[in-house]
Amino acid sequence: MVEHHHVEEIAQVLDGHPSGRDSYVDASWRRCVELYGMDPTRSDPAHIVTDAEFRAHREQADWMIGAARSGLQSLFRQVAGQNYVLLLTDAKGVCVDFFGDDLFLDELRRAGLYLGSNWSEELAGTCGVGACIVTGEPVTVHQDDHFGNAHTLLSCTSAPIFDSLGQLAAVLDISLLRSPSPKSSQNLAMSLVTAAARRVEMANLMAASRREWVLRFSSSPEFLDVDPEAAVSLDGSGRVIGATRAATQMLSRGDSLIGRRIDTLLGLSVDDLPDLMRDRPTEERVVALGDGGAVFGHAIAPQAPRRSQTNQGSTSRHARGGVLSALAGSDPTMGRLLAQAERLAPTHVPLLICGESGSGKTKLARAIHMASRRGGFVSVDCAGAQPEDLRQALAAQSGPGTLLLRHIEDLPTDTARVLAGLLDAHPDLRPISTSATEPSDLVSQERLPATLYFRLSGSVLDIPPLRERQDLGWLLERLLRRHCGGEMRLTPSARAELLAREWPGNLRELGNVLDVACALAESTVIDLPDLPDVTETRDKEQDLEAILDACDWNMARAARRLGVNRSTVLRRIRKQALRAPD
Repeated sequence: MVEHHHVEEIAQVLDGHPSGRDSYVDASWRRCVELYGMDPTRSDPAHIVTDAEFRAHREQADWMIGAARSGLQSLFRQVAGQNYVLLLTDAKGVCVDFFGDDLFLDELRRAGLYLGSNWSEELAGTCGVGACIVTGEPVTVHQDDHFGNAHTLLSCTSAPIFDSLGQLAAVLDISLLRSPSPKSSQNLAMSLVTAAARRVEMANLMAASRREWVLRFSSSPEFLDVDPEAAVSLDGSGRVIGATRAATQMLSRGDSLIGRRIDTLLGLSVDDLPDLMRDRPTEERVVALGDGGAVFGHAIAPQAPRRSQTNQGSTSRHARGGVLSALAGSDPTMGRLLAQAERLAPTHVPLLICGESGSGKTKLARAIHMASRRGGFVSVDCAGAQPEDLRQALAAQSGPGTLLLRHIEDLPTDTARVLAGLLDAHPDLRPISTSATEPSDLVSQERLPATLYFRLSGSVLDIPPLRERQDLGWLLERLLRRHCGGEMRLTPSARAELLAREWPGNLRELGNVLDVACALAESTVIDLPDLPDVTETRDKEQDLEAILDACDWNMARAARRLGVNRSTVLRRIRKQALRAPD
């Protein structure tokens, strides 16, 4: 009877009659039927992405997970014992981080409240994450607000997380498997999740602005230094180069702040910032708003002075690059590479990033996009990509943005022809391509049409493999904190063993090894027995056919066994001219 009533209510909304629910629920129900072709009588299970897809989503969201982790841990402590589960999804709705009670893990997995679940509206129907992605606003989708019958017991409250350029980067969701009937029972959850999302945005902006001035705001002097409401980062001339969502709403009613001078937004200039530093009482740090109001301000100076270009060495120049500087320690090759990337980031030059599988090509591309201060970011996996995939990816793109073409060496010929036309149609879209193939081989082996290659490779950035980097120790400590938390440490023998390995899988392999070691360690100390053995066959091409046979020529399974991407397996098959048995 309840199910029948739910279906009837959806039918009434489709006929133009309001349901009395929140307007975003009615709008989502209409999209589910009219746009996605969903059936409200079906009880489809949660959509879980494959292991390979999950790793790709998690890798792309790595920077955001690091910024959010502390905030999620704090939020989960606040709701401990109340049966809430916390999900952090990327901008596409895939859950990349999770906090929940171990006692309910099986039930949470079945409900899709777990890692790898895809809560985008076109797959899950009306839900908290999906509605939040569409509206860009905090929402609560409570019980039979959900479109699909499989989810009508859930209550999901979600808040968007925007990056410092104003683009949606993630969604923070707090959900219950079962909750009281009134939707108002989730008002506290809404307050908690929106506050946590605001703090994540603040942490992300602070992490990316260590070399810049940051101005933080609060309507109350008591919270100014400990929990400010909004913040902007400024370059040396006083132009805004980053902002939290709250700052955008406070200073320009939602219009972008990027590129605007601070003296056109507030009653101060960049020269006044030292007067707002922490050595003055908070109640004296008053900043006038353009509408006649006022807030309290806290200015934070750059953590290191800017150096003139003539005084900077090649290995330290990239320190000014903010997000770029986080990609390497004191490695000369990476220093030169990141200095080059910093100079190229604000230009329109198309870039080709080359390097072995797992060496961090996508991370570098994402960092260049962030440093470029461009708007939209569109990522396409070229392995098997069809022309309609490209058109769909670019359909909503307008204005300056970045098009990331991953595994460009695997772009099908017919799609390559279409790509040139799409680039003509989107002149503001800057292409960044990645490839595990040598640049010269892309043309000589006819992997790409020569005209397209030269169009995409205005400058080539070649990432060194992990075994050649001098900052491996720095990377090891950084990834250890990211994968295992700040409490884990390595014994000298375990550290020496990791530093001595060849790492054919590069950063991806190192991350996987640390995940295993953290799981196996019986204390906060990782020792030699906790380290997984080196897989001798993981990167040996002469064993590829045997591995494919053992995997029944399933490319995804073979890629997992080898510890590489599916596109790498396809490339090796073509290189060795292997054919599947009849």
